[in-house]
Amino acid sequence: MKKNKSLVLWFGDVGNDEVELVGGKNASLGEMYQVLSKTGVRVPNGFIVTAYAYRDFIEKAGLSEKIKTLLESMNIDDIKSLSKTGAKIREMIRNAEFPAELNSEIIEAYKKISKEIGEKNGSVAVRSSATAEDLPGASFAGEHETYLNVSGDKYVLRAIKMAMASLFNDRAISYRVHKGFGHLDVALSVGVQIMVRSDKGSSGVMFTVDTESGFENVLQISAAWGLGEMVVQGKVNPDEYLVFKAKLGDKFSPVIKKTLGAKRRKMIYSKTAARPVKEVPNTLADRNLYVLSDQEILQLAKWGVIIENHYSKRYKKYTPMDIEWAKDGKTGDIYIVQARPETVQSEENRLSIKEYSLKTSEKPLVEGIAVGTKIASGRAKVIASVKGIQNFKEGEVLVTKITDPDWEPIMKKASAIITERGGRTSHAAIVSRELGIPAVIGASGAMNRIKDGLVVTTDTSSGTVGYVYPGKLDWKETVHELSSIPKTKTKVSMNVGSPEGSFIHARIPNDGVGLAREEFIIASQIKIHPNALIDYKKLPTQLKKKIDKLTLGHSDKKKYFVDKLAEGVGQIAAAFWPKQVIVRFSDFKTNEYATLVGGSLYEPEEENPMIGWRGASRYAHPDFAEAFKLECQAMLKIRNEFGLDNLAVMVPFCRTPEEGKGVLDIMKEAGLGRGKNGLKVYVMCELPTNVIRADDFLDIFDGFSIGSNDLAQLTLGLDRDSAIVAGISNENDPAVRDSVSRAIKACKRRKKYIGFCGQAPSDYSDFLRFLIKEKIDSVSLIPDSVIPMKFEISKEEKLNDSK
Repeated sequence: MKKNKSLVLWFGDVGNDEVELVGGKNASLGEMYQVLSKTGVRVPNGFIVTAYAYRDFIEKAGLSEKIKTLLESMNIDDIKSLSKTGAKIREMIRNAEFPAELNSEIIEAYKKISKEIGEKNGSVAVRSSATAEDLPGASFAGEHETYLNVSGDKYVLRAIKMAMASLFNDRAISYRVHKGFGHLDVALSVGVQIMVRSDKGSSGVMFTVDTESGFENVLQISAAWGLGEMVVQGKVNPDEYLVFKAKLGDKFSPVIKKTLGAKRRKMIYSKTAARPVKEVPNTLADRNLYVLSDQEILQLAKWGVIIENHYSKRYKKYTPMDIEWAKDGKTGDIYIVQARPETVQSEENRLSIKEYSLKTSEKPLVEGIAVGTKIASGRAKVIASVKGIQNFKEGEVLVTKITDPDWEPIMKKASAIITERGGRTSHAAIVSRELGIPAVIGASGAMNRIKDGLVVTTDTSSGTVGYVYPGKLDWKETVHELSSIPKTKTKVSMNVGSPEGSFIHARIPNDGVGLAREEFIIASQIKIHPNALIDYKKLPTQLKKKIDKLTLGHSDKKKYFVDKLAEGVGQIAAAFWPKQVIVRFSDFKTNEYATLVGGSLYEPEEENPMIGWRGASRYAHPDFAEAFKLECQAMLKIRNEFGLDNLAVMVPFCRTPEEGKGVLDIMKEAGLGRGKNGLKVYVMCELPTNVIRADDFLDIFDGFSIGSNDLAQLTLGLDRDSAIVAGISNENDPAVRDSVSRAIKACKRRKKYIGFCGQAPSDYSDFLRFLIKEKIDSVSLIPDSVIPMKFEISKEEKLNDSK
């Protein structure tokens, strides 16, 4: 038999010219088995029932014309018609008999694979792949069926036939119309692969790109106990890991974020051949454990990069990948079981940026994982199960517990999707990305809190957290053509507080980060006073319980603080790497620190916290020095473990050089010495004393970053929180300008860094002109201001050059 008419091919026999014969996904399995296994990537062996075998079966069973007639009479916009037609075609295929030759070849191949497994009836996975599926520009989550833990001739033959019939699932028919593929132009192959015993181990999904922002330098891994269908179908909230690709190697361990998932249930083998898998609850101990070790995360990440590089070379363009993996619980070995090109970010237009912004004081009804970076409004349609999809109308917001591929016919009609369950790699998340609609996934309580018929606004524009608000809110959409944004001599960097939006913001033309704040990370992610974590064993029982709940997966409470702060700041440093990112050490006031869990035990009550125990005076104080060392350890982890040496640090509110020396001594004691491995240590210039004694401060620090809010407050004697005196003056006051000018000149004279972080240049155009005239090195702004201010700065620079 000619090779292009092969009924069955082993993975090792699939060539580059046979993608049409075996489908994109199964071709990749064959290719990875042959080529990538030589680089250390593990792929389980298997065989493929080819697309030729499928077509031969359909022709010999006399089904082609019958299928064609049924499809021509179907109304694709009528869900009942679609459902009825699909069901009839699938039934015809399932009831037809395989040709004797195909039947024989499948059984012979299955016996051979069982022998390799070492069992009479080996356990296999049966995976489908259409000839138009899983290619760049056309990939759909769960378009066709997969069957796990299939064993025995009878059940393998049945699973292959059911996989073939799934070419005419309702969602597959609808998807082909959506993508413009002819129904009879597409064939389907079926891969039969040795099962990895992940039922006793773990499994999940890996994307070699940030799926929301398209940021190319990170890799996302989702992981859960048991078989991978739970993650793929979104039935479980998995662990999530983020790896910085640029620093992967033997020297660094760049796992820059780890999120513990709920992992309430898992899928394992059952003892019934007719129903080979079942769902069971996880133990509380397993739920509170991370599924993968750092070493395993890094191993997967390295394989992900190898696979991405291979297919990028193959397609002659950057090709991020969507990969499924499984860990064998018996051997501990990890395998790649499936790979396909990611089809959303790889097709994105990189020449322009579309920004969505929503300003509201409304309290969200629910929040969850943000999918996409858009905002949409619509009338909520709460649907309990797929049986209720017939009444869904175009433009409504779908609210449900979870979706699977059977929901696809209405998902493309939705303005937004909200699910109570699932993770970043769940079915609802993947389909929403492909359709280009915002989704909020894992929004607990959504079906109760969002009433059917209520108009809501879904916002996924600000980072990794998505929000659903009541009512139709106004938002702004702005498109920026990157080629039109001017370059400037003055560096324009960003002020960043939340790591969640950093990958999105990094796409805006910038010169790094002039001010990264720790406060948001400590308040919203860590939530516990560092001294309470240091003194954990001495705390009252009730407070310990509260801390235990927040620190699941961390027995070492001090390490929890270090890890979570490092993860938050590390994401910002990774987003802007290799550009400089200046992180300011924590600048909470006593009243703000007191709101953290356990904070009231450690914070004094002050009449005026704004000029009280904050900044440098806090770090050097015996009551806080050990807590400050935890911050230093986090910065050290980012630089030495993650490999992000673009990170610089900054000391706020430093009243005297002597106080500054005390802080530098503690930093050195913690291993974070100024100048060590090129570490830059800056100081905020926000007090009159910083200007008056500029040379003394510049003797011990690497430069200034001018903080105009506090400098104006303390120069003018204005309480910036007082509305009564707010109108007297502002940063544009001549006295403040004089201080700014002196600070700039001092740094220029000493050849030290001088930057400005504050909104004054955005708020007062003449203040911007003043800074440009003074030749400030860098202006750091909130992300929304960066692009418009680049035009203003360019204009001012041209005016100055012409004089």
